[in-house]
Amino acid sequence: MGEGQGEGVLRYSNSKLPSPLMGEGQGEGVKKLNSFLKTSAKLLRQSSTDAETLLWKHLRAKRFKNLKFKRQEPIGKYIVDFVCYEKRIIIEVDGGQHSTDKDKDHERDNWFRGQGFKVLRFWNHEVLTQTDAVLTAMMNCFETPSSVQMKG
Repeated sequence: MGEGQGEGVLRYSNSKLPSPLMGEGQGEGVKKLNSFLKTSAKLLRQSSTDAETLLWKHLRAKRFKNLKFKRQEPIGKYIVDFVCYEKRIIIEVDGGQHSTDKDKDHERDNWFRGQGFKVLRFWNHEVLTQTDAVLTAMMNCFETPSSVQMKG
C-alpha cells in the first residue's frame, strides 16, 4: 500500500496535507483538503481489500434492504469504507493495524456520532469467514436503534 494508507483507512501526514486554515484565506485549505480526500477516496476504491470487495457485493445496487450505500466516501476530514446516508450508518472494515490504533478509531467514531451517524466496525477476517453473521449484525442494526460491533 502507498504511504499514508492502511487497509481501507487513510492516514494523514502533516508534510503532505496543508492545514485547513492555510492558503489564500480560510477557504483555500478546505478546498485543498476536499480535493485531497476525493482523490484519496478514488484511489482507495481502486485498491479495495478482499473483505471490502466481498461486502460491497452485498451492499451495492441496493442489494441490502433496498438501501443505497456509497463506498470510500469522504465525510468531514475522514474517508469511510461504506455509508448509508438515508439511515446515517457508517460501516468500517478493519485490518490488523486497527488493533494498535484504537484511540484514532475511537476519535473517528466519536466525531461521526457527533454528526448523527451510527458506526459499525467489523474485522476483515469476520467479513471473509463469517459473512452471514456480519450481514445479520448489520440487519439488526438497521432494525434497532442500538449500535452493533462484532469486533471483540
